[in-house]
Amino acid sequence: MAYDFISFLDYLSLEKKYSQHTVLAYKKDLEVFQQFVENEFGASDFKSISYNEIRNWIVFLSEKGLSNRTINRKISSLNTYFKYLLKTKQITENPLTKHKALKTSKKVQIPFSQEELKEVIEILSKEKTFEGLRDKLIVELFYATGIRRVELINIKTNDVDLNQKTLKVIGKRNKERLIPLLPSVLETLNDYLQKRDEYFKNKNEFLILTNKGLKIYETFVYRIINSYFSIVSSKLKKSPHVIRHSFATHLLNQGANLTALKELLGHSSLAATQVYTHNSIEQLRNVYNKSHPRSKN
Repeated sequence: MAYDFISFLDYLSLEKKYSQHTVLAYKKDLEVFQQFVENEFGASDFKSISYNEIRNWIVFLSEKGLSNRTINRKISSLNTYFKYLLKTKQITENPLTKHKALKTSKKVQIPFSQEELKEVIEILSKEKTFEGLRDKLIVELFYATGIRRVELINIKTNDVDLNQKTLKVIGKRNKERLIPLLPSVLETLNDYLQKRDEYFKNKNEFLILTNKGLKIYETFVYRIINSYFSIVSSKLKKSPHVIRHSFATHLLNQGANLTALKELLGHSSLAATQVYTHNSIEQLRNVYNKSHPRSKN
């Protein structure tokens, strides 16, 4: 096509502050669309793309078995690119202006119970090896701070302030936030750092390391969470995000302020935080039904 994606991807990375992972996802979506319109319509210029070609792509993706949620994400990537072309005056009209997203079913995220989290931490508390202390720190940081998996991976040793008892987290779009650390987490953190210094002479700037002293990665973290929670939980989904969901749900159940929770989670709007209120409402309903005099009739 006449347009390459380099300037657009630079725009996402440098101006919008999107993560490398997100930028690569946009690149892949655009390349797949590019290949489709070239093969099906012989399109050689984005100026010639109409909604008809995009609609055909949607049908093609659906016939391949992709979910509506995945298709919506791909169309969102394409829409962002067209908006960029419009902004930079490379096109005069966005063909997706009147597009309506495909309907998707809302997935209710089931959090871990407080008992399940307590059991995992008790299992890990018996471990005194480097691996055991590291895994315990990972679980405790997720549950005590509600951070995202990528945020945990990128924590550096100098992001932890032991005197102030805070953790600096770099969130989406490089937004910085400070999260207070509980005494139990600080204790695990101190034990881990001591053991880490015994294991590795060469200092690594990242806080949590693999057995080889290297920076941890996404599948590594997922496997740790999945393996320990498979011992105590029968829930289908056992991932770092479920712990983040548990963190938010348990705080709300204990009366935490939604605005404060928004800051802890690093959300840009309250709308994103309100997703976590579902289970809190269910608990309130149970309490209400058990307590209200009229509910006994």
